Amino acid sequence: MAPDLKGVRYKKVSLQSKDVHMANDKAGREEKKGLSAKKESSFSDWYTQLVERTDFVDYTSVSGCIAFKPNAYFAWEQVQKATDLLFKQAGIQNVYFPMLIPEHLLNKEKEHVKGFSPEVAWVTHTGSSKLEERLAIRPTSETVMYERFAKWIRSWRDLPMRYNQWNSVLRWEFKHPTPLLRTREFLWNEGHTVFATREEEEAERDQVLGIYKKVLEEVLALPGVMGKKTDSEKFAGAEASYSIEHLIPDGWAVQGPDFHVDGQKFSKVFDIMFIDKEGKKEYAYQNTFAVSTRELGVMLAVHGDDKGLVLPPAAARVQAVIVPIYNDGNKELVIKHAKELEARLAKTVRVYLDSRETYSPGWKFNEWEMNGTPVRIEIGERDIKEGKAVLVRRDTGAKESVEAVHAGERTEGLLEDIRRSLYAKAKKMLEDNTHNVDSYDELKKLIKGKGGFVQAGWCGSEECESKVKEEIGAKITNMPFDAQHLAKGRKCIACGSAAKYIANFARSY
Repeated sequence: MAPDLKGVRYKKVSLQSKDVHMANDKAGREEKKGLSAKKESSFSDWYTQLVERTDFVDYTSVSGCIAFKPNAYFAWEQVQKATDLLFKQAGIQNVYFPMLIPEHLLNKEKEHVKGFSPEVAWVTHTGSSKLEERLAIRPTSETVMYERFAKWIRSWRDLPMRYNQWNSVLRWEFKHPTPLLRTREFLWNEGHTVFATREEEEAERDQVLGIYKKVLEEVLALPGVMGKKTDSEKFAGAEASYSIEHLIPDGWAVQGPDFHVDGQKFSKVFDIMFIDKEGKKEYAYQNTFAVSTRELGVMLAVHGDDKGLVLPPAAARVQAVIVPIYNDGNKELVIKHAKELEARLAKTVRVYLDSRETYSPGWKFNEWEMNGTPVRIEIGERDIKEGKAVLVRRDTGAKESVEAVHAGERTEGLLEDIRRSLYAKAKKMLEDNTHNVDSYDELKKLIKGKGGFVQAGWCGSEECESKVKEEIGAKITNMPFDAQHLAKGRKCIACGSAAKYIANFARSY
């Protein structure tokens, strides 16, 4: 039976006043706050306003680091819970290792440390005392974990060892920080697995990438392109890297979850060895994999509109908000029925009754719409007399009047329809902006113009890959699994020799 990825059910959502952004001017009048930038014509300004004016994340006093507000952290928890459930079903267990890594450990694998050295932040003092050895704040945990793996693994009976940890990492990169899409500290999972054979190691790739794909589709309603990274783009220290790549509406790519086949590169450095069934001592085979809070930025960018956030139902802390419409004469009646409706919905939906008296229904509509709540339910005296309630979808704005006794069932149906609709719309955007070209001029024109994924033949040489990057500003995001059959008979986009692969070129965050 397929696992339930809808997240934790709540009988009732409780919101403190600080959880919901409220804005009044000095006279106590309501002040509507919306987005002035348009997504289609000014994506960068639109995304900045989306982050600043909705109740999702906030900037902090540390450049490139953000605070996750309740709605954002809840969305991440849903990704985490769904992924964690599927990991555990696959036999992957959770562990935790320290965030501080002694310098001598970080330096053990030369290719690995070279890939991260510009981004490492160091702890050098405690109080006024200088440490004897610098401690790195983890950019990733291979080195600190594998020292222990070498001590824990003795024979084939200890394998496979499939561990994962949920944590934060710090990478002090100096590119332009973008909230969620490129931050210096971010949250993620780190999967670190150890096997006795190459076959077992390689078999894990499709299982883990399949888990990530399922979570992205069912929790965040996001499609992606699965494929292999080039050697120049692979993880530092890996033999091969694979990724799920996203496309956002400005025509730029964002790397999503990734999976790295490390072979025996780390096991030979850290002496991760085991006695096999024949009594021989062998080096182990390893994999690493991750998904991060960058996915939340992709979710905002792909689904949001000119009115604000559009949250997929599984990721929404409040899936349905009830807004009562009343006056002094019928307030008691309307609130009574609204509470009954809330109790009915709370059995299956994360619902909140917005009974704040200091704001008008119109202001509340705008507030919840801007913050991306999937379904709004309106109920007033006329609706009560007719035994009805009005349901409004956030994604399309469509309204429908339903029997109040069936509102819970209908809301559930709407939530699933919204998820499917958001995914279908995002999938169409991806497909409409994936182009197949055979000439260098076509590639250049598309990349410099509308952007998107531009598929073209590639001979496999780093020289041709670098030429496109330097001259056009596009890198190979990955080589899509489902497009490699198209390479036969094609020419390399850069040099004209026979193509070995079909590569996706794009500008990338």
